[in-house]
Amino acid sequence: FNDLFNFFVFFKLKNLKTAFEDKYGESPLFYTCAPGRVNLIGEHIDYCGYSVLPMAIEQNILAAVSVNNSGMIQLANINPQYKDYKVSCSEDIAINKDDPKWYYYFLCGVKGIQEKFGIPRLAGMSCVVDGSIPPSSGLSSSSALVCCAGLLTMEANQKSLSKVALAEICAKCERYIGTEGGGMDQSISFLAEKGTAKLIEFHPLRATDVKLPEGAVFVISNCCKEMNKAASSHYNIRVVECRIATKMLAHHRGLDPSKVSKLSQVQTELNASLEEMLAMVEEVFHPEPYTREEICKLLSITSEKFSTEVLSANTQQETHFKLYQRSKHVYGEAARVMSFKSVCDSEPVDAIRLLGDLMNQSHVSCRDLYECSCPELDQLVDICLKSGAVGSRLTGAGWGGCAVSMVPSKKVESFLKAVRDAYYTPDPRRAAMEKQSLFVSKPAGGAALFLED
Repeated sequence: FNDLFNFFVFFKLKNLKTAFEDKYGESPLFYTCAPGRVNLIGEHIDYCGYSVLPMAIEQNILAAVSVNNSGMIQLANINPQYKDYKVSCSEDIAINKDDPKWYYYFLCGVKGIQEKFGIPRLAGMSCVVDGSIPPSSGLSSSSALVCCAGLLTMEANQKSLSKVALAEICAKCERYIGTEGGGMDQSISFLAEKGTAKLIEFHPLRATDVKLPEGAVFVISNCCKEMNKAASSHYNIRVVECRIATKMLAHHRGLDPSKVSKLSQVQTELNASLEEMLAMVEEVFHPEPYTREEICKLLSITSEKFSTEVLSANTQQETHFKLYQRSKHVYGEAARVMSFKSVCDSEPVDAIRLLGDLMNQSHVSCRDLYECSCPELDQLVDICLKSGAVGSRLTGAGWGGCAVSMVPSKKVESFLKAVRDAYYTPDPRRAAMEKQSLFVSKPAGGAALFLED
């Protein structure tokens, strides 16, 4: 195997190969892997068109694959709680948004490649999937699975795409499961490089290395409350609120609301700074939630048009929308991303303190303005700060999942012990999950494909 893969990955692949042979009675032809990610700063702003600053983590999704003439795509998972699935290559791939099983995420990647190349009949495939990313933890296990599936489908059908094109396709096709994401997760999964975080920019998609400061490490801690963003409407409600805020700001400044859907587009059209956009938010919006009727009146649209053109499928029942809070978070968080990169680039003496302050501000904004935290995450972040972190914040969609903390290197061991003792040990369920829930993370490489020897 490629020398770039460490012993742990080699060991995982050996186990995966054995499981594949036991399942299908043949050896796999090739393997694909796609990493999870931790977002250091820039939460819930990628779908608004703003840059984010994630890094890939060493935990990943792995798949072993053989290609055949069976006319079937057969899927199995190392974890017995995830059931086998198969679908005919001649069938239209159907993805049930109301029941987001693991194999539907996989089929999002398959369907994305099929549609990109207009493949009438896909190659038959047998696949076994393994993963070390905790599910529903905010570390992008679902997107890594979509990326892994997209990559292996491309290879199995003898097609070729750039990493950027693959990232864009996988970002688009994950929406088949009902999540209106912005593309960060898929972008870092493909474009990551070992040893560096990345500034991910959109339209066009590009990734720039961000050197993290020496003298500190990033520690991930799982609050042990799961949240599947495709199985609830929390995430998509925020997307819709940002879309409404975009149209309201555009209308207020004489732009055509039908021509814009992202908060970044309003800023671009007005040639305004982020500080000016924050001032505009204060001027235009009242802090109280807006009703459907108020929004329709202000935008001069019918309730029917509001439902069909603004709301998404699983937000049709919503009646109130917090436009002030959501837009204030987005513009403020976009500014924090650029400040974070600027500190990393300029390497001031107090870089670690400055970055920690930005992370803390981000969490407060996520908690109070975007309301995507939860009591468990807030407790965990508080414990992390008291245990020696200079900055700590939720990472991922929120409402559960993980926090990421910036910890001075010399304090890591004492930090891990303090968090373990304060958050995990007192609770038997958390204590049982602690080994895979609390760990130091280094920037890992991106998705890869390699052949069986």
